Amino acid sequence: MTLKKLLYALILPLLLFTGQLKAQDKMVTGKVTDGAGATVANASVMVKGGTTGTQTSTEGTFSLKVPASAKVLTISSVGFASQDVAIGEGVMNVVLNANNASLSEVVVVGYGTTRKKDLTGSVAIITTKDFQKGNISTPEQLIAGKVAGVSIISNGGQPGSGSTIRIRGGTSFQASNDPLIVVDGVPLSANGIQGSANPLSLINPNDIESFTILKDASSAAIYGSRAANGVIIITTKKGKSGAFKMNFSTTTSLATVAKKIDLLNGDQVRDLVSKFGNGPQKSQVGTANTDWQ
Repeated sequence: MTLKKLLYALILPLLLFTGQLKAQDKMVTGKVTDGAGATVANASVMVKGGTTGTQTSTEGTFSLKVPASAKVLTISSVGFASQDVAIGEGVMNVVLNANNASLSEVVVVGYGTTRKKDLTGSVAIITTKDFQKGNISTPEQLIAGKVAGVSIISNGGQPGSGSTIRIRGGTSFQASNDPLIVVDGVPLSANGIQGSANPLSLINPNDIESFTILKDASSAAIYGSRAANGVIIITTKKGKSGAFKMNFSTTTSLATVAKKIDLLNGDQVRDLVSKFGNGPQKSQVGTANTDWQ
């Protein structure tokens, strides 16, 4: 047998075998839409139990060459439930159902919303039904003692003096340890508002719908270094459609002195200063006689 005949004898069976393999593959085409009829782009189309796959185009269409043994395609996309579809003749029209179970809970974070299952940070939400009751003069008193890890201590009895707020303790020796406060998406300046000892005192506590407290470092992804001491997001009440409703709230208080301390009056103080004081002290006593108690 010549060399040429020997090559023919070896190559011809290989060509026939390759042709048989090619004949075993088949082309599958289809279109993927959602329940509303909109196309689903970039959906994953895989042969079930295999590694052959592709993605849908921006029009939701796909074209995939599969082995003859393939019987089922698995189609999936983010936000939709995966679906197994039997391979048939002609164009396959697949409708994916939205995975509503994963979208049921929504949490307000920063300037927008996110699904609760995607939220990795520590978040506490306090609404009107959880607020402190009684005589509330400043908004932060509504959540005093309501959130673990959040300390709210009154600065004193002076009207509008506000409170010292610490989320999981202090984090700085020299810089401010106050949390960032965001009201309806607008962050308040760390320097406060000129003329007001407590910016929160400018908000009517009855106008607040909820507090959202971000307590860990993940909030820095939204607000940057300002969130180092935590973030308090205040959402105020909004108008609602329907029948007209009016709420009225009033607070009345009466204060009396339980016991007065026996002190000198103005004239008695001036007598002492005139006897034992020096020149500058005598010039400062004035003529008033105020009962400061």
